[in-house]
Amino acid sequence: MSFDNFTNRHVGPLAHNVEKMLETVGVASLEELIDQTVPAQIRLKGELNIPQGISEFEFLNHIDEVASRNKVYRTFIGQGYYGTITPSVIRRNVFENPGWYTAYTPYQAEISQGRLEGLINFQTVMTDLTGMELSNASLLDEGTAAAEAMIMFYHSRSRQDEKDGVNKFFVAENCFAQTIDVIKTRANPLDIELVIGNPETFDFSSGYFGAILQYPDTTGAVIDYSKWTAKAKECGMRVVVASDIMSLILLTPPGEWGADCVVGNSQRFGVPMGFGGPHAGFFSTKEEFKRVIPGRIIGVSQDKDGNQAYRMALQTREQHIKRDKATSNICTAQALLANMAGFYAVYHGPEGLKRIANSIHSHTNLLAGGLKAMGFGLVNQAWFDTITIDLKGKCTPEQIKKVSEENQMNFWYGTKGVTIALDEKITEDDVNQILAVFAKASASSAVKAVADNSPIQGLLKRTSDFLTHPTFNSYHSETEMMRYLKRLENKDVSLTHSMISLGSCTMKLNAATEMYPVSHPAFSQIHPFAPTDQTEGYMEVIDGLAEWLCTITGFKGISFQPNSGAQGEYAGLLAIKAWHESMGNGHRNISLIPSSAHGTNPASAVMAGMEVVVVKSLENGNIDIEDLRAKAIQYKDRLSCLMVTYPSTHGVFEEGIIEMTKIIHANGGQVYMDGANMNAQVGLTNPATIGADVCHLNLHKTFAIPHGGGGPGVGPIGVAEHLVPFLPGHVNRKVGGSSATTAVSAAPYGSASILLISYAYVKMLGQSGLKKSTQTAILNANYMKSRLENHFPVLYNGENGRVAHEMILDCREFKRTAQIEVVDIAKRLIDYGFHAPTVSFPVAGTLMIEPTESESKMELDRFCDALISIREEIREIESGMASPENNVLKNAPHKSSTVISSNWDKPYSREKAAFPLDWVAGNKYWVPVSRIDDAFGDRNLMCACPPMEDYATEEAI
Repeated sequence: MSFDNFTNRHVGPLAHNVEKMLETVGVASLEELIDQTVPAQIRLKGELNIPQGISEFEFLNHIDEVASRNKVYRTFIGQGYYGTITPSVIRRNVFENPGWYTAYTPYQAEISQGRLEGLINFQTVMTDLTGMELSNASLLDEGTAAAEAMIMFYHSRSRQDEKDGVNKFFVAENCFAQTIDVIKTRANPLDIELVIGNPETFDFSSGYFGAILQYPDTTGAVIDYSKWTAKAKECGMRVVVASDIMSLILLTPPGEWGADCVVGNSQRFGVPMGFGGPHAGFFSTKEEFKRVIPGRIIGVSQDKDGNQAYRMALQTREQHIKRDKATSNICTAQALLANMAGFYAVYHGPEGLKRIANSIHSHTNLLAGGLKAMGFGLVNQAWFDTITIDLKGKCTPEQIKKVSEENQMNFWYGTKGVTIALDEKITEDDVNQILAVFAKASASSAVKAVADNSPIQGLLKRTSDFLTHPTFNSYHSETEMMRYLKRLENKDVSLTHSMISLGSCTMKLNAATEMYPVSHPAFSQIHPFAPTDQTEGYMEVIDGLAEWLCTITGFKGISFQPNSGAQGEYAGLLAIKAWHESMGNGHRNISLIPSSAHGTNPASAVMAGMEVVVVKSLENGNIDIEDLRAKAIQYKDRLSCLMVTYPSTHGVFEEGIIEMTKIIHANGGQVYMDGANMNAQVGLTNPATIGADVCHLNLHKTFAIPHGGGGPGVGPIGVAEHLVPFLPGHVNRKVGGSSATTAVSAAPYGSASILLISYAYVKMLGQSGLKKSTQTAILNANYMKSRLENHFPVLYNGENGRVAHEMILDCREFKRTAQIEVVDIAKRLIDYGFHAPTVSFPVAGTLMIEPTESESKMELDRFCDALISIREEIREIESGMASPENNVLKNAPHKSSTVISSNWDKPYSREKAAFPLDWVAGNKYWVPVSRIDDAFGDRNLMCACPPMEDYATEEAI
């Protein structure tokens, strides 16, 4: 075996183990298993037209060469994206640390306490700086956050306003252009009427439910909107303010002058620009919106012993769970980036943040003074870090652009002048070089930086304290910060500990070589609106990956703009909607969705202005084709699309998929394929072959982007040729189709920097490796099925008794026989060192298991042994050997302080509690809290850092 071959590093089972696994499954070869699993009529006839893979060494040389084709200029563009300094202690210990980036969303709170504390930090930072009462745990970007605020206000209208048809939303024209673009996209399907104009001339007439302002605005102007906001309130309007989080260190926060919601981008708190993302958008609002706020909220609760513990608060209010009744399809966050931003604030503390903000502002004052001394004018009379220059005929923007780029600087060229935004990297030498550019372009004498008075005075100047909690005033030496980060990391389970077998989540290897380019300065320091001749390396990656994904899916076009799977769903549905409208069929608005679909499917359909009609499932889990046929015919004049997941959400390749897609096409509809389970398709079949017209791909599943503890994700869409013209565009860069829809995300290519990971994945695996990965994922799932099916019923199987890449174990009977719920099994797995599989989805009372191709036979066996052992523990209850109320499952998980307590009062041994199998002791994970009381956390909602004495109690334990 040559380990120069990346496939052998990525795929878990060794060759001699594969033979044993095949024997257990009952087949002679991998090919025989695939033939029994994937229907013959959808199999690809040939191999993928993708080059063979290369070694990791070759890839590292290749990507360095590609990086050299980017030009990293000093960026003063701003417009929501800024240069930043990522503290090395955060870069090394979080951003580049698999203990942080390979963790999953913290639904299993007991094994997620570290990153939950990090997200509480983030929420506290955003709440304090915005002056609001409550913040969520991040959104996808600033544009999305702004649009979500508009929709939250829309769905929070009074009954009288709804009855009166109040549907207008005012958008200040000085908001960032990309934010306005995303708002347009989200407003149109919901029949929200946008009025875009100048706040100074707004007439406050009736019919408006809300408004958005930018503070500071796109020119850099800082305007006192307190009176404007008060007048809006008198008219029954709610106001969202898009703001720069760094500026709020010095500026009066919007929450103090009447805002109902404050949104923005936390990127400049230590997260690289990365050509547009990923970054953590923030969303801060009032307590009154806590049950309708989009996304996740982290709250403080307690475990069953009364000790402080964190959890995702009010989980049932996550909007996508409400399916077609949802007001948002948000299903993920930007947890890794939110944690980084929160840690940036922890490391610097309030005084450090003030030093940074004051340095940025004072250098802006120097620049403003110098430009005035040279005879230039300023469009904005008050600023934080950004000024827009009136050239006063001394030169043209084109002349400035030419000279600035000759000096490797980028400015922003808007309709009101040349805009320059400074950041924390700025020095006085930089300011003088900028002034020299203007001197040369205007043939003027060079002027050195001249201090101008700060325009942040009076009502604009912040007087309130922030970040007074000890967490933000304790870890300012690198030693203390390093230990704090390690202490949090050690509380959590990630792929560095053990397999994470979450069904429908594809927690595969995120190889170190794949991650390498994300930190490369030639990729991480590029602004999303940089000139195209400076981003040739990026475009080589993006275009190359697009070509490969078209080959893999069988489609003709790809858009990388959607920065989550749910955003991909939404973008795909908008493409279908636009195509119908182009054909004169704008009335087609019925979306058929199987009852087993993930909640984001109906939520996305409703957001896209569609009406959801549910299609039944049969007892074997398959879609009821006759019900599908009947409903397609019933709604044939209004049918827009079918949303279908393949393989099914139940983990089976349904034989009737081609018949289903033909039914939809015959009745005038399109087929949207949810790509959540694409890991079972690559190289064996594809969406185009089964008859789909559009599909989103979860690059954070199939194509190796890590989950980051709850984000980032990337959800590009692939489309058939007739839908290519309707791929999303962008106001600041030419992307998308010839009849492009408006943007779905703030940046042209979404979370562009992590596309490098998927590019590396495909480049190194190549044609053969991609196919082998899919085959192995199917083998691993069927091997586990063979080992477990005599202990747990496997709920759904394909025609030949096989599962695809995942399976569902039925645990419902245990409630009757032993009073054991599926959640008890999930918590007991923690004692064995494992993250639980997906609990109660898509069927309540079940576990959905997806091992992926990256796990070895050794690890699969450990997990199977753990589940089999737990089944024996359940039998002890069934037989009367163990109490139904007081047993190892009901008391799980067992933390170390419980096990070593002198007051051990359990009817089973300490060894059984903590070391149920021999191998557990060799790599024991000690859970930091016992089982968490969810109800307590919801009754006593606290979403910011708790009092420090609570931490002291925890540490003492």
